[in-house]
Amino acid sequence: MSTPTTAAAELIARSNRLGADPKNTNYAGGNTSAKGTETDPVTGQDVELLWVKGSGGDLGTLQESGLAVLRLDRMRALVDVYPGIDREDEMVAAFDYCLHGKGGAAPSIDTAMHGLVDSAHVDHLHPDSGIAIATAADGEQLTSTIFGDKVVWVPWRRPGFQLGLDIAAIKEQNPQAIGCILGGHGITAWGDTSEKTEKNSLWIIRTAEKYIKANSKKNPFGVRVKKWEPLSPAKRRARAAELAPTLRGVASKDRPMIGHFTDDKVVLDFLASRNHPRLAELGTSCPDHFLRTKVKPMVVDLPADAPLAKVKARVAELHAAYREDYQDYYDRNKTKDSPAIRGADPLVILVPGVGMFSYGKDKQTARVAGEFYTNAINVMRGAEGLSTYAPIDEAEKFRIEYWALEEAKLQRMPKPKPLATRVAFVTGAASGIGKATAEKLAAEGACVVIADLSLAKAQAAAAEIGSTDVAVGVQVDVSDEAAVQAAVDAAVLAFGGVDLVVNNAGLSLSRSLLETTERDWDLQHDVMAKGSFLVSKATAKVMIEQELGGDIVYISSKNSIFAGPNNVAYGAAKADQAHQVRLLAAELGEHGIKVNGVNPDGVVAGSGIFASGWGANRAAVYGVEEKDLGKFYAQRTILKREVLPANIANAVFVLCTAELSHTTGLHIPVDAGVAAAFLR
Repeated sequence: MSTPTTAAAELIARSNRLGADPKNTNYAGGNTSAKGTETDPVTGQDVELLWVKGSGGDLGTLQESGLAVLRLDRMRALVDVYPGIDREDEMVAAFDYCLHGKGGAAPSIDTAMHGLVDSAHVDHLHPDSGIAIATAADGEQLTSTIFGDKVVWVPWRRPGFQLGLDIAAIKEQNPQAIGCILGGHGITAWGDTSEKTEKNSLWIIRTAEKYIKANSKKNPFGVRVKKWEPLSPAKRRARAAELAPTLRGVASKDRPMIGHFTDDKVVLDFLASRNHPRLAELGTSCPDHFLRTKVKPMVVDLPADAPLAKVKARVAELHAAYREDYQDYYDRNKTKDSPAIRGADPLVILVPGVGMFSYGKDKQTARVAGEFYTNAINVMRGAEGLSTYAPIDEAEKFRIEYWALEEAKLQRMPKPKPLATRVAFVTGAASGIGKATAEKLAAEGACVVIADLSLAKAQAAAAEIGSTDVAVGVQVDVSDEAAVQAAVDAAVLAFGGVDLVVNNAGLSLSRSLLETTERDWDLQHDVMAKGSFLVSKATAKVMIEQELGGDIVYISSKNSIFAGPNNVAYGAAKADQAHQVRLLAAELGEHGIKVNGVNPDGVVAGSGIFASGWGANRAAVYGVEEKDLGKFYAQRTILKREVLPANIANAVFVLCTAELSHTTGLHIPVDAGVAAAFLR
């Protein structure tokens, strides 16, 4: 990568500092810019340029590739061809004709604000304190009271070219000003240097924070209500786990969603207040907020400790009402040019005493939606503490939510991977077949829960796959029903639910009938036969509640069919697993849950079973060196190929794709061809 120019380097450093603190702006929210001069490689003459954070980027992680670079002379010349506010969306396409060089990010809708304001550096941010002033009923008066003439009020206007013209005019007419409050939206600040601009932005944010803290009424959200007080941490996590599958089903009626749960104090305090129903109904205001959260959340209006059956019944009623209300909102505001409705399910569900569930196309999107609603709560607290929270009106929210430019951005997004929006729960996944399977499922778009007897190994394997937005590690002894339930609860709290289960946990002791003890028999059956049963039972309950279908895959074995020496306990346990596939396929099909199996053989590489003594025993049985066992197994197969963990992982993946949507009760041999184990 090339070295950024001084102006661009300063801009990136400033942006990263501002974006690192959530008090300054939300994730992927706001934009920053710098102006400077470079030599045009075509003419050899100096050319004035604008570097500005591109569309969809995040300030905290901004790099040079995330900047759009435009020629200022061409960008400012757009003023002369601007067709007016009714056609200002056309100006975004015009920015492409102002680009300098190649590469870089696409210019955002806010580019005009940065290019037209006569200042070397400009910041546009979405701080909670600034939006609190921007959404207060008397925000204009508060702006004057708090900031004097250093900050100017700008009435709500949708982001675009006209807003850029408005702010440029304000800057010109108010030479003493360092920035402005954008009604219903956020803040903008400017300065002659990067350092001065950052200082001005932080002064506006901190001054607003201090004023709110010093002048806010005692209970901005009203008095606390006993029936909405938070449950104890253990009880609310347990209730959240009970509700998660139901709520994910609610959020996924139109399209499957990944979930996120938080019981942060900010959320619990808001939900314990008398006024939370009124404020939640008003919805969010900042465009970044409601684009992520929908215009308002769904709120469960029962006490936290109400009977579970009653809560589930009420959730169904509230969901039906929410969908009808959202459809009415769309119908009231749509025009002949509006994009089709994008679904009527809530993206944020609030449960007093328990917490907040948020949803998105992946874990990051779901988590950020929750973070944005937490921002909205902070905004409402500030506005209510000083005045009255008064977000932009419904029609303006709709214009933003169903903006043609926003729709175009959605259409440009890459096609989702085959397992996107699916949550996989893989047992014995810290090594061998389980780890390879988890890696494959994650690579194909799934969120993965690594369940293993060793928590440290599970978490290490998850960290190798990716961040906690992709994979988490949990501890489980699959032979213990309570431990299995705890692991499944952790999975639904991490990602909202479970869709894809791989029963892989196993162990083996290679002993003859006379050498096999009762303990040997019980241990292998407890882990593989009983363990698979317990995991399937706990996860099937989740999948049935979600009403999203699902997949259960058993990693059985060639030995479930083939009778080999010194293998009675292992072979019998694997045969038990193999028949569970058939039994559960027959039982769970009515819920859209497919149950299939994979029969591996001779998977030596990376195997925990082989490394724990099974390999040495099998090598002794067959009269070969343990190090050559994989090659030995390969030579006895029809294809003469060694079977690797990745081969089994590929089979699991295929069973769970749309291509095999009509297949259940099947066992796929992945043994390179063992005639004695052919399925009959």
